[in-house]
Amino acid sequence: MKIFTYLFPVVLIVFLVSSGAYAQKGPKGPTAVITARTAVQTFADQVEALGTTKANETVVITPDTSEKVSEIHFEDGQSVQKGDLLVTLDQKEEDAELKAAKAELSEARSAYSRAKELQGTRAVSKATLQERLAALKQSEAAVEVMEARIEELSITAPFDGILGLREVSVGTLVQPGDMITTIDDLSQIKVDFDVPSVFLPTLNPGIPVVGKVDAFGSREFEGVVTTVNTQIDPVTRTVRVRALLPNDDLALKPGLLMTITLFKNERDALLIPEEALIKRGDDNFVYGIEEQDGQTVARQKKIDIGGRRPGVIEVLSGLENGEQIIIHGIVKIGDGAPVIVRAVEQDADDTLDDLLAREMEKAQTE
Repeated sequence: MKIFTYLFPVVLIVFLVSSGAYAQKGPKGPTAVITARTAVQTFADQVEALGTTKANETVVITPDTSEKVSEIHFEDGQSVQKGDLLVTLDQKEEDAELKAAKAELSEARSAYSRAKELQGTRAVSKATLQERLAALKQSEAAVEVMEARIEELSITAPFDGILGLREVSVGTLVQPGDMITTIDDLSQIKVDFDVPSVFLPTLNPGIPVVGKVDAFGSREFEGVVTTVNTQIDPVTRTVRVRALLPNDDLALKPGLLMTITLFKNERDALLIPEEALIKRGDDNFVYGIEEQDGQTVARQKKIDIGGRRPGVIEVLSGLENGEQIIIHGIVKIGDGAPVIVRAVEQDADDTLDDLLAREMEKAQTE
């Protein structure tokens, strides 16, 4: 037992020393890296701003006359079409006056007809015939006035939309200007936002925008700029821009705070993943892949960059379309260092785990 106890530490030390010596003498292999290929894609400069959503059209439904509500033909939040009847105001008095006006019209029409027949036999003077005609026209106008007043008592939807909350009940005496409900056209949503005036030369109707609202997480709402205001704010030096976003599923509501990303100066650009970029002072570099003396090595390349967007960077010079560049394993290599390519990124949305899993499956099938 004692002999084993003394020999064990000695054997362990010899093993560790031997292992360390072997590690120091063993050759250092190439560094495993993951690469991607540069690609020319559509690219645009981005400008972000905040705006508030508005309905495409919105109206407060109010009466044009003072009267009691006799019937209500809608429910809160109901979808309606243009011309649908919403509220009927009490029209008993107007109906009676219309009947009286129509009776006078009938009498005036008969009087004019008799006068016209008698005037043919010269039994009635031309002046009398003119008086009867004037009375007829006056009666017709009186009927039209009463019909217009009755029409005002039937309140209809001015356009297709969704109604808000009902603010009156049957029997309520409403006055001109009193709110009955609201109606909003939510098929499209307007968003007004301010953009620095330095971007004015590139702001035109038709420029694409993407909106995001906190309530909907990462969901994006796409639209286009419809109008650029003709005046610049003299205090902020910004210009008001209006965008229109389709809202087919009616998810967006007026009054939401929306982050707008505006895409201007759209162009074809050479793009690289942002993981590939190395900054040293004011200079920018990437590592490309070259074959040298039968070995794959990393080659440092200086590049000039332009615009950015999440995940990608525009390259103005220093690289060509289709070049292979290193995006993972950069910190372990230097210019001319031997490397081995473990995976090639095919999609900007690929994660490191996705790439490695794909290469493992490929190796297993081979």
